[in-house]
Amino acid sequence: MTDTLSLLHTPLGEPGSGRVRYGAAMALYRDGQLSAEALEIYRVASAHDRMDPLAILTERSWPLPQALVTPSPVMSLYTVSRDYLLSLSHPGAEEVRAGYPVDPGPERRMSSRPNATVDRWLGPALEILAETHPGLAAAIDAARDHLEWITYDAYPLDLIGEDFSMGHAFASIIGTDSPFAALDFDSGLFLIAPGTLYRDHRHPAPELYAPLTGPHGWRFGPDRPIHVKPAHDPVWNPPNLPHLTKVGTVPFLSLYAWTKNVDDPAEVIPANDWARLEEVDLG
Repeated sequence: MTDTLSLLHTPLGEPGSGRVRYGAAMALYRDGQLSAEALEIYRVASAHDRMDPLAILTERSWPLPQALVTPSPVMSLYTVSRDYLLSLSHPGAEEVRAGYPVDPGPERRMSSRPNATVDRWLGPALEILAETHPGLAAAIDAARDHLEWITYDAYPLDLIGEDFSMGHAFASIIGTDSPFAALDFDSGLFLIAPGTLYRDHRHPAPELYAPLTGPHGWRFGPDRPIHVKPAHDPVWNPPNLPHLTKVGTVPFLSLYAWTKNVDDPAEVIPANDWARLEEVDLG
């Protein structure tokens, strides 16, 4: 998808999105890909961020140019997630940008399967996200059943703990076995149930967490203090940096990105205070 088409499909409800869509429509009109009548619909809708020009064109039975064909739910999620991640400031910003092309190539259909954590906690997390980022929340919700949600089982259960083992799920958007293919890069969604302790661990992959809900607690080494961070405050973990996450009273929903060494396994780092942290209530 080109930059112009990406802007044309800016999610409804985002502040200023009507004007962004109109600007993209003007570019398509200048290139002869959009009629004057369709451009007028985008002009009228530009003052109303939640007004859908495509729905109006469809209602009037006007033929839609190929440029206006609605992308798949996963393609829409890719575009919105890319825009969100590339807007963040952190030490790994250029690495993340390098892994997210504007056009990710052909989409691979994934096999969706039930996941108890997603069924229970994704909806409440999206309700929270929709208060500030309605377009991103809507894109995740629309794509949820087109993603392969996985509960990671490679950690030893006695080390990682049953709460985390049974209370998390992730879904890759771009990566090796993902809707969009990438070499030694992986990015997607990560969900953890409220109150869960994701114990100290590390991995060779540099990692970005972009939390979409919060607050949640973080520390970067066993026996170090917990720092509580709000939603939309990115966390960059250099290779092999120990880190721990204590989920607050709301579900932890985050975009993540591993920028290299994605096939190297993670390992748990034993600490003496896990039992105490399991009982901590971040409020």
